[in-house]
Amino acid sequence: MPKTGKKYRSAREQVPTGVNFTPPQALELVRELAFANFDETVEVSTRLSVDPRQADQIVRGTVVLPHGTGKTVRVLAVTQGPKEDEAKEAGADYVGVEYVDKIQNEGWLEFDVMVVTPDMMGKVGPLGRILGPRGLMPTPKAGTVTMDVGKAVSDIKAGKIEFRVDKTGNVHAPIGKVSFDADKLEDNFSAFMDQIVRARPAAAKGAYVRSVTVSSTMGPGVSIDPNLYRRV
Repeated sequence: MPKTGKKYRSAREQVPTGVNFTPPQALELVRELAFANFDETVEVSTRLSVDPRQADQIVRGTVVLPHGTGKTVRVLAVTQGPKEDEAKEAGADYVGVEYVDKIQNEGWLEFDVMVVTPDMMGKVGPLGRILGPRGLMPTPKAGTVTMDVGKAVSDIKAGKIEFRVDKTGNVHAPIGKVSFDADKLEDNFSAFMDQIVRARPAAAKGAYVRSVTVSSTMGPGVSIDPNLYRRV
């Protein structure tokens, strides 16, 4: 059984057992209890009353966090012609069709998100076996296969994240850093939870949001009252 360190145990002891906090209280506690010597990421985890094995109960979507994630995101845009200039002006780190061969032949993966125009999917499609397992394959649902390359790149650079329910019915996402001001974390958290609620499948029954927990990378989880999001 894995052991926990003294700092973690000390932080965990400061989280009351069985208590559900309001979002501002929980996020402030997460910030106070962060102990790592780096700027930890603040993450939110939600447990949903859905069965991901059923196609009509899959929860997925995107949200632009008002204050970004605090992480520099490297964007690769695979397109050609005027769209290349559009991608560059929007801030794409890498632009061009030549990166397809670079990925295929050299295993190059120095990017976090790929944006592709639909006409390039014929070239990008074969990369699925490389990109798919790493969560890097562009998809229309995530807004990364689009003719509006400039907006896609700008949104990603501004803090757009993608979320998807896992096989256990949980959704995890980063919403900032412990160094963020409390109000910025609250704004990001609210934007994320609003999108989770909007993404509720019609087939979901009963209390859709079963639990909400926030934590820092190394810190303990702090529970938020799920009743705030139970819009049945």
